[in-house]
Amino acid sequence: MFYRPEDGHGLPHNPFNAIITPRPIGWISSRDGDGINNLAPYSFFNGVAYEPPQVMFASTGTKPDQGDTKDSMANIEATGVFCVNIVEYAQRDAMNASSATLPRETDEFAHAGLTPVECETIDCARIEGAPAALECKVTQIVTLPGEANRVVFGEVTGINLRDDCLRDGKFDVTTFQPVARLGYRDYSVVRDLFSLKRPDD
Repeated sequence: MFYRPEDGHGLPHNPFNAIITPRPIGWISSRDGDGINNLAPYSFFNGVAYEPPQVMFASTGTKPDQGDTKDSMANIEATGVFCVNIVEYAQRDAMNASSATLPRETDEFAHAGLTPVECETIDCARIEGAPAALECKVTQIVTLPGEANRVVFGEVTGINLRDDCLRDGKFDVTTFQPVARLGYRDYSVVRDLFSLKRPDD
C-alpha cells in the first residue's frame, strides 16, 4: 500500500512508529527550578556525534499543567541540562510507570520506586543502578513543524557506567539487556548479538 500522511493511512492504528524500529529509549531525567526531579522515557532518542559526544531526543505533545510542552522540556529549557538513563529489561516496569501523565510537582523517581543519585557534572539526578547514564548540557533546542514538536541536542559532559556491565574492556549490553521501543504498545529486548566485519577493515 501507499499513503500520504496528510490523507491518512486507513488502518486501525498508525503504522509510523512500527516502521521505525527498534528505537532506543532515552530515560530522561531533569529537575525544575524548585528542585523537583522529573523522569520520563522518550523513544525518539539517539546518539548523533562522537567528538564531542552528543545525543538528541524529541518531545512531542503537551501537558495540561505545562501549557505548550511537557515537564521534561520545561525543565530543560529552564536549566539547560538533562541526563539520559539507559533502560535495562529488569527496569521495564519502572520505566513504564514513569511514563504516566502526572502533576508537574510529582517526582517520578519516587512514583516509579527508583532512587535518584546526583550527577557529577550537572545539577540533575540520575537513576541509581542504571546500566549507564549520560550527563548532558543543552547545545540547542530545535522547533519542528507540528504542535509542540521539539528536538533537544545535548553534549555529553559525564558518562556513568555500571561496573558489572563492563566485560573485557567493553560495555556489554548482554549483561543488562536494553529495552527498545517498537510500534503500538510493543517493546523488544536485546539478548542476541552478531558481528559483521566492515569491508574497509
